[in-house]
Amino acid sequence: MNKDRIYAADPGDEPFRFNEAVAAVFPDMLRRSIPGYAASLEAIGSLAARYVKPGTQCYDLGCSLGAATLAMRQGIRAPDCRIIAIDNAPAMIDRCRQIIARDDATTPDPVPVDVILGDIREAPLTNASMIVMNYTLQFLDLAARDDLVARIHDALVPGGLFLLSEKVIDENPYMEELLVDLYHEHKRRNDYSQLEVSRKRAALENVLVPETVAEHRARLDNCGFEHTAVWLRYFNFVSIVAIK
Repeated sequence: MNKDRIYAADPGDEPFRFNEAVAAVFPDMLRRSIPGYAASLEAIGSLAARYVKPGTQCYDLGCSLGAATLAMRQGIRAPDCRIIAIDNAPAMIDRCRQIIARDDATTPDPVPVDVILGDIREAPLTNASMIVMNYTLQFLDLAARDDLVARIHDALVPGGLFLLSEKVIDENPYMEELLVDLYHEHKRRNDYSQLEVSRKRAALENVLVPETVAEHRARLDNCGFEHTAVWLRYFNFVSIVAIK
């Protein structure tokens, strides 16, 4: 696993991008930067085993290197299913295809996976029993989020599941400051320097735009999801499950 040292050097005013440099270190970046990330992947596999229905499709929207795709694939027990993994970053898609190909070679009778370079805001979504967005919605323009979540709801079969993981902000400013401090301490404990933390935070400004948990749940309710719940929270990172 290549170590993430991207922000050890001065990036200037360059905003964060999912380019080849990020793709090369992405597993290490996720492991050290997102508390609870491994638990979210474990849950995706467990939820896939419970909710994926025969003859349906599963989507990994903003798939990056396909970690959620593989978690779904390993969990699915229903027959005649297909996973569709979509991302708009060519560097991510190229590596994702390689990772899926290696898994194809080692997994007996693997669930078919289509890895697609494309914009998730425009991708057709149909006949889905499970859709995952693992830390993806936060990178979309605020104006595009309602429409995409509504399309996700409409694409799900009755009883289908949407799993949304996001970085959030707290409604209480005091608690928000505390959670941010705890998160930065978490990154320092994972061998990021204070300078690296500051540089990445600057690079992500106006690129990653977080919302509150209440805003996410209100959107899910307004789009028609019958049941929603936060099942995992670690500092300012949450995973929300929504059932149609």
